[in-house]
Amino acid sequence: MSARALTKSLKELRVHFSLNSPASRGLRDFIVKSYPELKQANPGLPILIREANVESRVIARFAQGRERKIILDNLSASEVEQKFNSLVSEAK
Repeated sequence: MSARALTKSLKELRVHFSLNSPASRGLRDFIVKSYPELKQANPGLPILIREANVESRVIARFAQGRERKIILDNLSASEVEQKFNSLVSEAK
């Protein structure tokens, strides 16, 4: 993922995954690789990362309280990146 500023209508990102589950490996790898650039390009955007025994998912909160959740179990890091980019592009 290239560092890019996300749209202003995206208000918050919540990331949930398991530390040990093989189903969460792609999301964990994506976060390790992309989080520093993403946060640097969007310093005011709250990005909440929660580690728990849950399905891998990203929840985006947009303007006017609209939320969208994507499930990312059993995906590779590149597949997670594609789905993430699709999710944040909905904010336009």
